[in-house]
Amino acid sequence: MEALFGKTLGDIKLIVNELGLPPFTAKQITDWLYKKEVSSIDEFSNISKVARQKLQERYEFGLSAPIKMQQSIDGTRKYLFQLGASNFIETAMIPDDDRVTVCVSSQVGCKMNCRFCMTGKQGFQANLSATEILNQLRSIEEFSQITNIVFMGMGEPFDNLHEVLKALEILTADWGYAMSPKRITVSTVGIIPAMKEFLEKSKCHLAVSLHNPIPDQRADIMPIQRKYQIQQAIEVIRNHNFGLQRRVSFEYIMFAGHNDTPRHVSALANLLRGIDCRVNLIRFHSIPDSPFQGSDEATIQTFKDALNARGILTTTRASRGEDIQAACGLLSTKELVERK
Repeated sequence: MEALFGKTLGDIKLIVNELGLPPFTAKQITDWLYKKEVSSIDEFSNISKVARQKLQERYEFGLSAPIKMQQSIDGTRKYLFQLGASNFIETAMIPDDDRVTVCVSSQVGCKMNCRFCMTGKQGFQANLSATEILNQLRSIEEFSQITNIVFMGMGEPFDNLHEVLKALEILTADWGYAMSPKRITVSTVGIIPAMKEFLEKSKCHLAVSLHNPIPDQRADIMPIQRKYQIQQAIEVIRNHNFGLQRRVSFEYIMFAGHNDTPRHVSALANLLRGIDCRVNLIRFHSIPDSPFQGSDEATIQTFKDALNARGILTTTRASRGEDIQAACGLLSTKELVERK
């Protein structure tokens, strides 16, 4: 049965019209879906019993609880959700003082096949619907405490742009969760057509997974470079008016001897020259059968200082949840899927 949760106000208006219900019922339904913490159509108490019965004949509310939770020694939690008979996704909740950030997945697996990513090694199984994306937020224990959302879990968000934009609309619209776009960041490896559409249709922050500024070296670890070159993606960003409230950042995992040399500092500084942005340096977390090792702390600090000296705001992201494989690049359910 089709879910009501995850539908936009426009979607609900069409449903209300099809069922012959009064037009004002659409806003009542979205209030129940996104303003009140209910979990069944029966709880829509200001909607007539006849109307509720009509809805229930064709729709269910659409929430599903995680089937497993693991907690890290640093407080990070990883939730496992089952989709259908054999698909699974993982979601990370990261507490940090007064912030609670949730890292959501947008696909089961991933097509991008980046050589340093566990999810990429899993391959691609399915796109998530807006319902399945939002359920990762609504169905966890910390839902009411969430302050920030990052689309940096399993999958490439811009390879599932329609459903991601739909989820973002529900998160930020007045009739939805009314969350500020400044609290939401969407990551991409640089799928240029989808990135352009995202920049036009959403006000949420953009994060680009860069990881190497030298084209042939980037192509060796990120196959997307062969189709959409990072230089072209940077030009799209350079020519877009982000305004004062919107941020663009670049994610940069540090690999010993591969992308952490003075040559890479110079190439990165030249690539990003003139762009108001932040570079987030990320420690590499080893994965099975990987040829890469993470840069040591001294090299990371030297790299960071060199970029800051060139006028590029650069920070080092704290590593969280590594002991439960919830850190950057570690989300994958392949082993669990194979055991089923």
